[in-house]
Amino acid sequence: MLRRARERKTPWDMVIVGGGATGIGVAVDAATRGYGVLLLERDDFGKGTSSRSTKLVHGGVRYLGQGNFSLVMEALKERGLLRRNAPHLVADLAFVVPVYQWWESPFYGVGLKIYDLLAGRYGFGASKRLSKEETLERLPTLKPEGLRGGVVYYDGQFDDARLLVHLARTAADHGATLVNHAPVVGLSRDAGGLVDGVVARDLESGGELRAGARVVVNAAGAFCDGVRRLADPNAAPMIAPSQGVHLVFDRSFLPGDSAIMVPHTKDGRVLFAIPWHGRVVVGTTDTPVEEAAVEPCAFPHEVDFILETAANYLARPPRREDVLSVFTGIRPLVKAGEGSGKNTAALSRDHTIHIDPSGLLTIAGGKWTTYRNMAEDAVDQAATMAELAERPCVTRTLRIHGWREDVETLGHLAVHGADAEAVRAIGRGERLHERLPYTEAEVVFAARFEMARRVEDVLARRTRALPLDARAAVECAPKVAGILARELRRDAGWERDELAAFRETAGAYVLG
Repeated sequence: MLRRARERKTPWDMVIVGGGATGIGVAVDAATRGYGVLLLERDDFGKGTSSRSTKLVHGGVRYLGQGNFSLVMEALKERGLLRRNAPHLVADLAFVVPVYQWWESPFYGVGLKIYDLLAGRYGFGASKRLSKEETLERLPTLKPEGLRGGVVYYDGQFDDARLLVHLARTAADHGATLVNHAPVVGLSRDAGGLVDGVVARDLESGGELRAGARVVVNAAGAFCDGVRRLADPNAAPMIAPSQGVHLVFDRSFLPGDSAIMVPHTKDGRVLFAIPWHGRVVVGTTDTPVEEAAVEPCAFPHEVDFILETAANYLARPPRREDVLSVFTGIRPLVKAGEGSGKNTAALSRDHTIHIDPSGLLTIAGGKWTTYRNMAEDAVDQAATMAELAERPCVTRTLRIHGWREDVETLGHLAVHGADAEAVRAIGRGERLHERLPYTEAEVVFAARFEMARRVEDVLARRTRALPLDARAAVECAPKVAGILARELRRDAGWERDELAAFRETAGAYVLG
């Protein structure tokens, strides 16, 4: 990939800044239309928000309460397309809303029937009311005192970082060039003052990479204002960053196959408790922050809020010492108008395309579920700006790399889809840690075929060891560093530095 990026003498049709869901979505869309695409990511693909979501492919039940029916309908349609295009990574999941007040059952029942109707032919299953006994059968660890019943509805669940890796491979399969660990540090301009390329730095060699572009697409998510300031230091900020925290627990806190959805918390959000990869993910919060951090940390009051809210619903209240991992993501919310207040929970998740006077195109906002539609809009606009040949979008029916339907027999390798057999063929089936399902072969595969360059790349995103069990991830990091060093031909000094860097990063995932 680096060689292709360095040796190209003519401008790319599009250079994309940012390797999260939006940027890689744009790369997939543009590459499958036949455009020449270069994508540059400053860290690793999905290092930021895109690997730290609530793991849901959903329409957004809470947006019904805001009256944003168009966003819900768009997301529900995209949810259906994503399940069809990546069945190895997207699955149906039953969500139960526990009912403790007499009015909640009819109220939420009607709202979720509307959700069903908006989904139309893209529905995942019909919602229905449950008796107390049926609710406890689905959620045996739910607090039974005062429980009147529940309402069940169906949404989607996915592995965000794995989907991103497979989208990156889809883009590459169609000719895109993607380089991680290569931050864009400058923008070049033509004689008329319009942006016509980027200057990037390869963090591994320290070398500079210059790339011309007919259009530059800024898809840096929560950090897109920083890219805009490369073109105009006085650019008014677009992003109102907000962070969301998730706590991960042992499966004993939610042993069934259903998730819990608490429809209204004291901060105006919904709270989910979701079975995921043999653990339980509980979240999230909505806390405005002044500036987006590369490695955001949970505030103590956010952790307390999740624990207190969960304790209201679970018969065995989770405690701090039960937390296996805590991970925090930054929402790249687009600023509302003046006087809109500081309640980021009320900001829309609609996406925005903004074109600066320099010609830099920024795509911001949105959510994981609608990444494909966002990308289509961005490529349509970018192609018009660059005067590229008009070509139709094909991603509505595009099978994502690894597409495979019968993944039930693959165990934890299901997230590899059609690549699972290639992982097994490597051999090296020894597990990295007794509390984790991952094997040495997956580390080798990540290095050879998924552009994993660092220990964190493997343990946080190619596998999900760090968000599932932070202490276990730290304990198996030396083994991962050794395998990577052999695969990437690194020396003992590199191993030491990588271990130190990973342990520092992992510190934010462990509750003190």
